[in-house]
Amino acid sequence: MTKSAVQFDPFSEEFYANPYEIYRRMRQDAPVYYNAEYDFYALTRHEDVAAAFKDHQTYSSARGVDLAQIKSGVPPHRSIIFMDPPDHRHMRNLLSRAFTPRAIQTQRDTVVELVRKYLDRVDPVEFDLIQDFSALFPVEVITRMAGVPEEFRQQVRLWIDETLHREPGQMESTEAGAQAAADTAIYYYNLVQERRADPRDDMISTLIAAEIERDNGEMTSLDDLEIAAFATLLGGAGAETVTKLLGNAIATFARHPDQWRELLDDRGKIPAAVEEILRYEGPVQYNVRCTRKAVRVHEVTIPEGKPVFLIGASANRDPDAFTDADTFDIDRDRTQSQNLGLGYGIHSCLGAALARLETTIALDHLLDFMPRYDIDWDRCERVTMQNVAGWSRLPVRVLS
Repeated sequence: MTKSAVQFDPFSEEFYANPYEIYRRMRQDAPVYYNAEYDFYALTRHEDVAAAFKDHQTYSSARGVDLAQIKSGVPPHRSIIFMDPPDHRHMRNLLSRAFTPRAIQTQRDTVVELVRKYLDRVDPVEFDLIQDFSALFPVEVITRMAGVPEEFRQQVRLWIDETLHREPGQMESTEAGAQAAADTAIYYYNLVQERRADPRDDMISTLIAAEIERDNGEMTSLDDLEIAAFATLLGGAGAETVTKLLGNAIATFARHPDQWRELLDDRGKIPAAVEEILRYEGPVQYNVRCTRKAVRVHEVTIPEGKPVFLIGASANRDPDAFTDADTFDIDRDRTQSQNLGLGYGIHSCLGAALARLETTIALDHLLDFMPRYDIDWDRCERVTMQNVAGWSRLPVRVLS
């Protein structure tokens, strides 16, 4: 393989600050990239990433979905994101019942209630969009669904943030992050046991009562670890996705105020705007898989047993997939290519419809709250998180 001039280090400060220029150069110079320091490969072009998302026979999730996890050699706990078919199919068939279109629409009133609750609390002139608003309501939505008592919902968010945090230059979680992951798992495990003793009208109680088909065809109940693992995943994905998506939206619209005005004039364009944010600057940058067999892509052979980054955020800016791919355009033709912002194939996000609903409702309310605004860019801070891109602080000034 010809050595690439591009340096893709997913744990570097340069990457956390702005990955999109790195992706552009990778697509041109190294569509199949190899990092010798960490011994991983990366796919950057839309056709390759989309194909890999669908090819679970080659690109496995069973050894983990981040680099540190795969390299540890320790099998991850049983959770849907760490499963290949047929286990994955059985688990997804069960869990997807909580995310049917009808089930999602029943959450609309809850989302509106929580968006209004937190927006009513912010300073009407200047506030931090993340810390005062978008970090707060999504975790309330998803943990309320799961059955987490109100007094613990924001604590779940703080654990998630710490678990995903990475110090620049470090592949592994911090000591505090490892402790937060353990605290989250213990909390949900204990909550599952509480619900076994005292069922409620919530998702954890529903999963306790459900049965799943196993590989041998036997129908069994989920055990406490399986339910706790799903609740942990649900809380993390449900909180972080919308928090970062909404922050990315407000930052992007601040740079494209003409398109914010378009939404003011036509609220019917909000769903399309959400799709464009997911494409243009979605919260999830990549997923990592491990090859189950050698595979050849663009004249490069990726050996068996190698971690491979499937960089959906790069694929969504691929000019071979989207016209003017680096241009933000809420009126973009949505039929050109698959938007990979919330995954694709068997591991596409279970809560994608809920994330879209929450973001749509929040944007609608923000349009009323701040029809004109600007951002204090000097005080903004970006997150340094495992595979997640977005803002930790986004100070907004509401203009008269």
